[in-house]
Amino acid sequence: MTTSKNKSGLQPVEYKVVVLQDEVEEKTKGGIYIPQDTRDKEQMAEVNGTLIAAGGLAFCDGLNGPWPGEKPKPGDRVLVSKYAGFVFEGKDGKQYQCCQDKDILGIWKE
Repeated sequence: MTTSKNKSGLQPVEYKVVVLQDEVEEKTKGGIYIPQDTRDKEQMAEVNGTLIAAGGLAFCDGLNGPWPGEKPKPGDRVLVSKYAGFVFEGKDGKQYQCCQDKDILGIWKE
């Protein structure tokens, strides 16, 4: 399961997924610039993002049949475990998180 929206340069395999992390604002609503080290810490703690791509076995429960409940699909807004997998810079310069499918905690609904 993948999509042409995957500009990260990484195609996940097996049970892995790639999530585009939400960007951290450079300045506050009042116009004060936030120091880079503070933004970096907030970026590392960010758990919201958009599912970009999933490996071929992602969201399959293997021996027990299909994934119970709704399966996330590329383009869905998701909540991801805080320290799951690893964070990398994609070919497009954006921050992505590569983790296991089970590290997705939920799908954000409007």
